[in-house]
Amino acid sequence: MDMKYVRNLHKADSRVQSVSPQIHKSNRPFVGIIVVCDEHKYCIPLDSAKEKHKTQKNDVDFTRIFDGEKLISVLNFNNMIPVDDKFVRKIDLKPTKSDNPSQANYKKLCIKEITWCRKNHEAIVKKANKLYYLVQKQNCSGMLKKRCNDFKKLEKVLEKLLQKE
Repeated sequence: MDMKYVRNLHKADSRVQSVSPQIHKSNRPFVGIIVVCDEHKYCIPLDSAKEKHKTQKNDVDFTRIFDGEKLISVLNFNNMIPVDDKFVRKIDLKPTKSDNPSQANYKKLCIKEITWCRKNHEAIVKKANKLYYLVQKQNCSGMLKKRCNDFKKLEKVLEKLLQKE
């Protein structure tokens, strides 16, 4: 994902995952899965598995990704952001001889995540759309709304940026 674009979204809604150098997040790549919600493309961010995720249950805004029995990462539906193809950057996951061990491991992890996401793509799209519409409703739980990005506000930011081009 284009980092400048993600920063613009973060300025509009502080719940968007930061990629700010000021808080030492400039090396954090914003990597995710693209789905369509309503008429907009959205990127659902992939995040590294953390200790807390081992006991956390899948929910409408969160899904754990496993490689066999091992938890390898999570999809944070609550942090999904609207995207346009011009802000999407493809990652080359093809192993090369010049890859250091860290790069090689990262590529292997990404391939495992993509494989899992492809196997579960229908459920991912369904969950993303369910959350998207749920958050728009007046009677949506306050806690869920607090955890989620303001999708409509972010769509307006995207539209404004596209009009400038």
